Amino acid sequence: MKRLLALAFVALFSMSAMAQQVDMRRKISVSGSAETEVTPDIIYLSISLKEYLKDNNSKKKVDITTLENQLFNAIQSAGIPKENLMINNLSSYNYATEKKKDPDFLVSKQYRLKVTDLNKWNAIIGAVDPKGVAYTNIESYDYSKIEVLKKELKIKAIQAAKAKGTYMAEALGDHLGSALDVQEVNNENYPQPMYRSNVMMKSAYAGDAAESAAPEIDFKKIKLNYVVNVVFELK
Repeated sequence: MKRLLALAFVALFSMSAMAQQVDMRRKISVSGSAETEVTPDIIYLSISLKEYLKDNNSKKKVDITTLENQLFNAIQSAGIPKENLMINNLSSYNYATEKKKDPDFLVSKQYRLKVTDLNKWNAIIGAVDPKGVAYTNIESYDYSKIEVLKKELKIKAIQAAKAKGTYMAEALGDHLGSALDVQEVNNENYPQPMYRSNVMMKSAYAGDAAESAAPEIDFKKIKLNYVVNVVFELK
């Protein structure tokens, strides 16, 4: 009997505690948003250079060193730090062995170049032997002050939610109290760059400047959009 009474007491105490935890405050739930678009100012380019034979004559080969020097000199002339150029891949790690098997073996190298101004790109690639350029394209891009921009947008979104909550509360004859809950929705959008052609490629057989020019690039902007859902207390 004592045990049953003890269990009943515990059950009653638990129900009373749960009842006390029910939030009886009057609330209002609103959302605020802020968005902007920015032009990328950090672009990562992929460049592939490949040795080739002049007139298919193995004694007249344009080697990878010559092509590399052209690329390095063009980058320096453009005022781009040398550390912005990195080797992504080398076509063969056993270069010496391959040359013994095939005297006409042609080496290729892939590079990754970081630039902040695409206007310099045509000048850089134009300074490299067009027949030694296998392809070029854009790998990715970013915005240098993206984190600062995200913070500013989130603050604006919260401010918009508060402003909305204020006039809605006033319409009810109440006042907006403290925020009880805040949740953000991330709608970042990093679209791929758009080209006049699918791949920004420099023809190995371009006969004149018009043919050898790189296609125009139409960059889509980075769009940042933040929605913040906020629950305020009504007073």
